[in-house]
Amino acid sequence: MAARTLYLGPRLKKLRRELGLTQANMANDLDISSSYIALMERNQRPVTAEMLLKLATTYRINVADLADEDADETAARLQSALRDPLFADIAIEPLDIEDIATSYPGMAEALLRLHTAFGEEQLALAERRDAAPTESAGAAPSDPVGEARAFLAARRNCFPELDDSAAALSKKLDSFAAMKDHLAENHQLDLRLTDDGLLRGALRWHDYHRRRIHVSERIDQAGRRFQAALQIAILEQKQPIARIVSESRLTSEDGKRLVRRALQSYWAAALLMPYRAFAKAAEDLRYDVEALCSRFAVSFEQAAHRLTTLQRPGEEGVPFFFLRVDRAGNVSKRLDGAGFPFARHGGGCPLWNVHTVFDQPNVVDAQLIELPDGERYVSIARTVRGGGGAFGVPRVVRSVAIACSASHMANLAYGEALADSEPTPIGVACRLCHRPRCIARSAPPMGREIGPMRFRESGVPFDFSME
Repeated sequence: MAARTLYLGPRLKKLRRELGLTQANMANDLDISSSYIALMERNQRPVTAEMLLKLATTYRINVADLADEDADETAARLQSALRDPLFADIAIEPLDIEDIATSYPGMAEALLRLHTAFGEEQLALAERRDAAPTESAGAAPSDPVGEARAFLAARRNCFPELDDSAAALSKKLDSFAAMKDHLAENHQLDLRLTDDGLLRGALRWHDYHRRRIHVSERIDQAGRRFQAALQIAILEQKQPIARIVSESRLTSEDGKRLVRRALQSYWAAALLMPYRAFAKAAEDLRYDVEALCSRFAVSFEQAAHRLTTLQRPGEEGVPFFFLRVDRAGNVSKRLDGAGFPFARHGGGCPLWNVHTVFDQPNVVDAQLIELPDGERYVSIARTVRGGGGAFGVPRVVRSVAIACSASHMANLAYGEALADSEPTPIGVACRLCHRPRCIARSAPPMGREIGPMRFRESGVPFDFSME
């Protein structure tokens, strides 16, 4: 097989500038013409093996130094973006994508930014519509929560730069004691466990004047480690987080604050559950959330949340959607790593196990669910507790669910138990669900006329005409 033609224009130009050379200087060093250098830098001439060798010997560099360590990741990101249905009718070969990432990294990055911005804007518009359906179309309300959710969803809740930064420290900071030492050595801060009397109900407090970080002794070990990791993120990840936020389309200050907090928590979780180690464990353990909790010494919610972030291009895991609700159905956290219809409309169907697990506290339940359009998903749900830790301290019980397409069932530890089960028919919301015989229905679907019910009682909340 003939060797592929090698074009290294952008990297050749970068090398020349790092060496402080003009095109004429480099041409003189390599005994070629300035115009030939210009042609190679514009990718109008390939870099031959002989030229690679001459570059290596002339400037005493390793040929591998000319390789772009980001090219493979850029190509993977491009492949992921180009799977968008928007590009479904465009045939782009994998080798073409690699060539674009290698030879035209600036254009590749521009395309990726545009695609991310497009996705973010679409999601933000949807969030605003759903948040205020009665608002006039010309006056979209300010919705910082919707903005923040759209920001995370557009990036599939995955930030490789933060993952890499956290992974570099994960082996060193593998315990609460290690984090305590790190804060003392690097920030002259004393990390200590403190009773509720001083914290007044807070989980963590940075006492700036006394140079202390107080963490509530009421929270469990997983919570303590997370709070310590979060404090390190706040102190050490300001610049990378600010850079990510600056590249967003966030318009409100509250939206930016929420995103900064989400990214700080993301880094803290990545420190406790490093991307590659966690992704491999998830695959090996077949996404058994409880088993992942045991291996990484984290809570059920922390492990479930982390599973939604495994969408690094080229290293993707099963894509999960995450939802946390209270008994009244209020959504307090929602993360979409997979583009599910639940993402905008919440989890209002009482037949979904995110609601029914309140009847079996702390027991993991797996459910095969089917939406009105026939799409099926696997939902894993369990209750989690917040607050408490002492007598009389307020506590709240919530439910956490993660869901993925049923096409991934074979990869899940829950798959065998669900393989022969009938799916539970659920709806995204009653107003959007057109199943006429649902006994749990709380409102008629849009566009359906309610029947007169003169001659019979059907036993369902609503009878419809033409049924």
